[in-house]
Amino acid sequence: MRVLITGGAGYVGSICTEELITAGHEVVILDDFRTGHPAAVHPAAQFVEGDFANAAIVRDVFRRASIDTVMHFAGETLVAKSMTDPQSYFDVNVKGGIEFLKVLLEHRIKVLIFSSTAAVYGEPLEIPITETHVKKPINAYGESKLIFERILEWYGHAYGLKYAALRYFNAAGASSVYGEDHNPETHLLPCILNSFESGHEFVIHGADYDTPDGTCVRDYVHVVDIAQAHILAMGALLRGKTGGAYNIGSSKGYSVREVLSAVEEVTGRKLRVRIGPRRKGDPAVLVASHEKLVRELVWKPRFSELRSIVRSAWEWRQSHPSGYHTVEPRLASRGM
Repeated sequence: MRVLITGGAGYVGSICTEELITAGHEVVILDDFRTGHPAAVHPAAQFVEGDFANAAIVRDVFRRASIDTVMHFAGETLVAKSMTDPQSYFDVNVKGGIEFLKVLLEHRIKVLIFSSTAAVYGEPLEIPITETHVKKPINAYGESKLIFERILEWYGHAYGLKYAALRYFNAAGASSVYGEDHNPETHLLPCILNSFESGHEFVIHGADYDTPDGTCVRDYVHVVDIAQAHILAMGALLRGKTGGAYNIGSSKGYSVREVLSAVEEVTGRKLRVRIGPRRKGDPAVLVASHEKLVRELVWKPRFSELRSIVRSAWEWRQSHPSGYHTVEPRLASRGM
């Protein structure tokens, strides 16, 4: 199977590429390095530098390679930025996504795996969150992803496009080769590890939530388990399954203090911590129900125990102390 991956130089996209190639698939990566890294491009993948919303570039990819299915990771993802610049999120994630879909339809692509988010739900009314939970995003990022999910649903009705929208909760951890390197960094685990390097205090944003230890509780899932969910979804759709939306989480929550404790245990280092004010829009608890994913796609998280996640992230950070910035790219095939 030859899979086109948009955003294959990014965090989840690079590790999904790694897992696909390990499983014997061929991968074509399309990435413009807006947030990805040349050193995160798998050397066994074919690589094209470009924007997924540029129809001419995407058409050229299809002209040069026989693509069987598509995984769409690329897009704008920072929640805070989406509140100050929502236009860019709707331009890229919605308008750009529609332009991308036009080319897929031209080339009779019938299977698409979409990288979505738990941000489509907004403030939870019930825990754990199921796929039928009310969708009321509280930021433009979540809204843009939800709009595109709805577009996919209509395209399914009208054009026969089969899709799986995979709603990540908190992707974390690393493979032995690829890891997490964002600028700016907003995810909890790499932010904690960054505090070791900077020597600064780590700030807990609020310790007075209605949770057992007063800090926010989140559902963390190992990025390799996320990649496997994409591969399972692709296989199910190719076999004729209807598809739809699936939560990807461990169905278990950990508080900020529990994550801090796990980091100290794994690294053997002590963090300097202080309590800061709450951040606007942070719910007390966000935990997924992954029952649908387990039932329909027979997904089983293998690496999502908290200390396993922390250990993988720490090992990758030790071998990449400056992230990807000091790693030489290993591109095997540019421009196809």
